[in-house]
Amino acid sequence: MSLNPSNGGIDEAKMKKKAKVVVIMGPTGSGKSKLAVDLASHFPVEIINADAMQIYSGLDVLTNKVTVNEQKGVTHHLLGTVSPDLEFTAKDFRDSTIPLIEEILSRNHVPVLVGGTNYYIQALVSKFLLEDSKEDVDECCSNVAAEGLDVESISGRDDLSHGYDLLKELDPVAANRVHPNNHRKINQYLSLHASRGVLPSKLYQENAAENWGCINASSRFDYCLICMDAETTVLDEYVGQRVDSMVDAGLLDEVYDIYKPGADYTRGLRQSIGVREFEDFLKTYLPDTNSSANDKALKENLRKILDSPKDDKLRVMLEEAIDSVKLNTRRLLRRQKRRINRLETVFGWNIHHVNATECLLSKSEEPWDVQVVKPATEILRSFLKTETELSHDSTLRKSMERDLWSQYVCEACGNKVLRGRHEWDHHTQGRVHRKRTARFKKAQNFENREKQEEEEVGICRETS
Repeated sequence: MSLNPSNGGIDEAKMKKKAKVVVIMGPTGSGKSKLAVDLASHFPVEIINADAMQIYSGLDVLTNKVTVNEQKGVTHHLLGTVSPDLEFTAKDFRDSTIPLIEEILSRNHVPVLVGGTNYYIQALVSKFLLEDSKEDVDECCSNVAAEGLDVESISGRDDLSHGYDLLKELDPVAANRVHPNNHRKINQYLSLHASRGVLPSKLYQENAAENWGCINASSRFDYCLICMDAETTVLDEYVGQRVDSMVDAGLLDEVYDIYKPGADYTRGLRQSIGVREFEDFLKTYLPDTNSSANDKALKENLRKILDSPKDDKLRVMLEEAIDSVKLNTRRLLRRQKRRINRLETVFGWNIHHVNATECLLSKSEEPWDVQVVKPATEILRSFLKTETELSHDSTLRKSMERDLWSQYVCEACGNKVLRGRHEWDHHTQGRVHRKRTARFKKAQNFENREKQEEEEVGICRETS
């Protein structure tokens, strides 16, 4: 097992009084960074960025980095410090963050992690880093006996690219755990089996599932988890307005600067929402990509395109790109909300929720101070005073973890694949699912009546 260094080698006797770490999480646009800075008015806070795209240097507007003025003199770490072309993994975040926490604590300050990248936070607080680097995977596999199909027969075949069907043949249990369209995860599982002869389900069920995401008594730090949240419809409107503000603030210039034909959008800063969406537009706008002599003029013309006639081709393409950024941001915040719900329901995280709905609807600062800063301050003050150990309902967590390897298919919603009981329950509670189920049942009843009538007609004919 690959252990998180934040938990390894700690004497149980020394763990009774743990250093305290605050985590502010939540969907994009909910006000996490603003809250963290405001808490510095009440506590000696230093902030560690936990946003995967704000880690990188560049695209300050697009990634919505906290400006120097907005930081209000509060020290920020891991903000724009990584080269945009590098891949900064969850393991990198974990290994960078632990020394920072120790350093901040040595100054008698409070470390506050802020960001919506939940797998970064999960990597820090968990004992086991699921789907870590190849070295860690190899270490995990070293004591797991190979079983199932022969390794050579798998690695020598030409149909590895068939992905999901091959995974179902090799390891049906693992196939149930992954969505058929998640090609990255499918290839990862296949590579693991081909290189080590290990069934992914055996490895992850026996090792990772017991620890990934779990905060327990062996965790090195005592974590206070605060989730900034707001109603989804309100966040939708807010992030839409925020994208428009970003365009006014120079988003198009940043996209122009980072554009590179045929770039890899799966690594580094180019993964950020708001980069790939402009690719088709920029291909049309910049047919001669080898010339950079007119960069200044081309950037200036970018801003004028939105003032062109409504039927102008470039304006239509640019507006479509901006709308795609808004749409993908709305999708992101929904994924973030689902993941936080999963951390609570599956792993038993004790998360304190602070609702910013009224604050986003109001133009006044008063609701923010009363409904966000005040309750968060009280939560943090209480946390810093207590010395209690973390405790969680492990029974619920373990039963839900086991069900992560069950696959559910919703026939009413077009055979949508759902992984685990928690996803199924969340799906079936949705309004869209209920409507589709009603239509599906109605259609089934109609088909049954037709079938019954046909059978009755057939019987009558035989009788006559």
